Amino acid sequence: TGGSSRVSDAIELLANGYGKRLLISGVHPTNNVSDLARSLPDSEQLLTCCVDLDRSAVNTRSNAVETRRWAHERGFRSLIVVTSNYHMPRAIVELSHEMPDIELIPFSVIGDKWRDEPWWFSAPTLRLLLSEYAKYLAAEVRVRLAGAGLDLTREWATQQTEAPRRPPARISAN
Repeated sequence: TGGSSRVSDAIELLANGYGKRLLISGVHPTNNVSDLARSLPDSEQLLTCCVDLDRSAVNTRSNAVETRRWAHERGFRSLIVVTSNYHMPRAIVELSHEMPDIELIPFSVIGDKWRDEPWWFSAPTLRLLLSEYAKYLAAEVRVRLAGAGLDLTREWATQQTEAPRRPPARISAN
């Protein structure tokens, strides 16, 4: 996930023998391999034989959950994680939490906007970095608390599925 050239970089790694299969996680439900083949015409054979698309993941946490399922079904012991440079720390936190038994090898993609101008001169890029850093910190805290036996997200998810509670009746005296 993340980064404009992440799919082509991942395909290139696969083509050069750095992996056996490629999972592209968080693919829009209407996209398929033929859509990718149009943007990567030299990779059509590789796309049809060795690329799996996940359409269920909607965020970094669900990407990690889906990746765990995919990797365990195939018996992988290591994965190359291809994502943008700014997103890599959080992706590794989430993936490591879901797959402590699998070695993760980061491969950061550096997009064109990072090469065009220094990030500190770009307000949108600075906002992106600050937002990603806040998400990284939240993921790190959540994972560490879960490691200590306190899984706040499970409680929150349970509360979201319960029927809404009515507020207690208030008695007022006039």
